[in-house]
Amino acid sequence: MSNRKRVTVLGGGSWGIALTLVLNKNDHDVVIWEFDENDAKAIQETRENPDRLPGIRIPDSVTVTSDLSRATTNAEIILFVIPSHTIRQTAANLSKLEHDVSLYINCAKGIENETGLRMSQVIAEEISSANQSNIVTLSGPSHAEEVSKSLPTSVVVASEFSDAAEQAQKLLNNETFRLYTSTDIVGVELGGSVKNIIAIAAGISAGLGFGDNTAGALMTRGLAEIARLGRNLGADPLTFSGLSGIGDLVTTCMSKHSRNRYVGECIGKGQTLNEVLSQMVMVAEGVNTTRSVYNLAKKLEIEMPITDQVYKILFEEKDPLQAVSELMSRDLRSEN
Repeated sequence: MSNRKRVTVLGGGSWGIALTLVLNKNDHDVVIWEFDENDAKAIQETRENPDRLPGIRIPDSVTVTSDLSRATTNAEIILFVIPSHTIRQTAANLSKLEHDVSLYINCAKGIENETGLRMSQVIAEEISSANQSNIVTLSGPSHAEEVSKSLPTSVVVASEFSDAAEQAQKLLNNETFRLYTSTDIVGVELGGSVKNIIAIAAGISAGLGFGDNTAGALMTRGLAEIARLGRNLGADPLTFSGLSGIGDLVTTCMSKHSRNRYVGECIGKGQTLNEVLSQMVMVAEGVNTTRSVYNLAKKLEIEMPITDQVYKILFEEKDPLQAVSELMSRDLRSEN
């Protein structure tokens, strides 16, 4: 029996294209849905998205369309590879169409601003056929620029139901893209989302001219904040020592490919948030996630000092140096 699947990738950006290449390499039938009609036509004709993933060719066998109905007709599996703030509306539009999807894979890393919900929860709310048994989240240290060039990468796929995670694992795994499974979808989603806030902080630190000591401290104490929030929301603390935790955190905080680090670095050098975002083609998920997690931490009365300072720098125009001073002069305490 053939393992070939009909897969729709929602999102024609860098990560959507990278995962399309993985799926194509694994001999699946893939359709890319790109929201912008002009972008979809250009990608379909040129087989490339030069603004988001230059130099990477999309195979001719892959169809690219802006028609959601056409993109999802006969789809067995759908990947959400779009910015987190667009997940709800896209899922709502998808729910109006007739389809027989067996698996939904969330690849977005974010927390919804208005509700504080994780992306798998948003998908489940909007699509009646989506539930805990057929929603999976993919996360981990995986820059599209490297995955698209088949550089060795390992990620994790999580679902409360191990069968669903294993289905996603078999769909995407190959000799350069290795997948592990987890049943802790809460921890995997939180790790992948909140690390973007810490990456902004790491970028601010670099922009201010600070060194490796500061970066190491930010990543370590940032991981403590992620775990603190995760424990409160029911995650397994061990998850944060894995690929979607420390693995993704270190990669995003240190990499030249990291959009979130880039945002922070520009702000550390004196630019405003609006100035930075106006120059960017791609989305830095950590900006919206900072607002979500800041509000969530306040609601749950969880101490997240780095997140607190990043929020004030981004949205209250706080001086980054003053924020660092306040972090360093907090009351003394035991590390654990």
